[in-house]
Amino acid sequence: MTSPDRLAERRDALLATYREIARTRMAGLPVCNSALTVAAIGFAAAPAAEDDDPEAALGILLTPWFMNLVHLPLQPCDGRRAVGTVRRRRIAGHDLDFIAAHEPALGGFAACSLFSPVFEFASLDAACATADAVLALLRPAAAAAATTPAARPPRRAFLFGGGRAAAPA
Repeated sequence: MTSPDRLAERRDALLATYREIARTRMAGLPVCNSALTVAAIGFAAAPAAEDDDPEAALGILLTPWFMNLVHLPLQPCDGRRAVGTVRRRRIAGHDLDFIAAHEPALGGFAACSLFSPVFEFASLDAACATADAVLALLRPAAAAAATTPAARPPRRAFLFGGGRAAAPA
């Protein structure tokens, strides 16, 4: 079982790493949306895809330059050799391609791009609402408990079967 403290610790490490990247490597670049900030949305225990899968968290990382679904191991791992490799993960009936990444302060992780760049979001609230909608599609039990249907994000609706229709409640 995933330790809530460990999950929070890794999420906070992800945030710290990308806040530092925003402050340094990405500062002032025209690909950044100044209305957004770095945020970690909805990180929770990830289901293991295979027996050798390390215990991990799954959630959305929002930055001023992208929004990615992130598979974050709860124990830091090297992962430098795997950078750039693609692994398909089945999540709630959806086959999603995750690209292996590595940041020295964080270790290895994998990301599935949802939006890049993120200029279609006029505000942090709009970006977070989209992230919540994506997570509702990927966590059917949580979506079923919601009182309102979640709209599919228009640019990446193809990830979840195409179309611009609302997801079933």
